[in-house]
Amino acid sequence: MSERKRVAVLISGRGSNMNSLISAAMHPDYPAEIALVLANKPDAGGLAKAEEMGIPTAVVDHRDYKGDREAFERAVDEILRTAKIEIVALAGFMRLLTPLLVNAWKDRMLNIHPALLPSFKGLATHERALDEGVKIHGATVHFVSAEMDDGPIIAQGAVPVLDDDTPATLAARVLSVEHQIYPKALALVASGKARLRDQRVATGAADASQADARLVVP
Repeated sequence: MSERKRVAVLISGRGSNMNSLISAAMHPDYPAEIALVLANKPDAGGLAKAEEMGIPTAVVDHRDYKGDREAFERAVDEILRTAKIEIVALAGFMRLLTPLLVNAWKDRMLNIHPALLPSFKGLATHERALDEGVKIHGATVHFVSAEMDDGPIIAQGAVPVLDDDTPATLAARVLSVEHQIYPKALALVASGKARLRDQRVATGAADASQADARLVVP
């Protein structure tokens, strides 16, 4: 097996998806290691979990930069490069990024969004899905681009929308899928199996077993 890619997970809260990535990376045949967890809030709950697992952590408090988003991002970028990070995984990192950081990590920064993009970009995705009456909802892992919740799609997972769903019950079902597809998407990128072709991601999925890595319907 080739050398594992060094990954930084960026969080703002409890780090639910961070936990799924850490768990996956504990397997010796996983193609990535979680080398750093960075938060923009010193009280982010995921920091304690990462420290318990022996993973280095860092905090760049966005409030210290008084609205200067590029200065904040330069500080984040410096920490990432000092830690020799190769891939960045956003996992509930609640900051709108500027082109400065996006371009610095182009095609090496991933994000997970609780909807089947390109539908329901932005916030309140579960409420909006219920309001629209869709029958299938889900989550998307994508490369980050300058536009919010945009960028080439790496993996998606779908769940049925039930007649008696509330935003909370639908969110819980989608979160379970997020925990499945994010480690698979990161593995595809870290192993080099996910390749960009004209702003579309090819993963080499040629049969149903490989396609399962992109679509999950519990």
